[in-house]
Amino acid sequence: MAITRIIALFNLKPGVKVADYEAWARAVDLPTVNGLASIKKFEVFKSKEVMGSDAAPPYRYIEIIDVRDMGQFGADVATPVMQAVAQSFTGMADVTFVVMKKIGWKRKP
Repeated sequence: MAITRIIALFNLKPGVKVADYEAWARAVDLPTVNGLASIKKFEVFKSKEVMGSDAAPPYRYIEIIDVRDMGQFGADVATPVMQAVAQSFTGMADVTFVVMKKIGWKRKP
């Protein structure tokens, strides 16, 4: 079964402290989501810069969620534990989730 990649692009809501969000992400979000049966890998990244520009990145944080089984993922996120995690997250962040499909490319021999 192919892996489904979900990318979450987000900024913290006004009044949310960076240190508070990042501590929560390390202590709660990352271990909880990575512990789900449906997840192959879950990572959170903090944007540093826009390459070749002095402009601030449009999104401060990016999550990459590699899902083994979307059916199981739906069941996993419906649990009370994940509902609490999701509620905490959406209380801190304005987020857009994008489900990706790999275009594919193979190197010629």
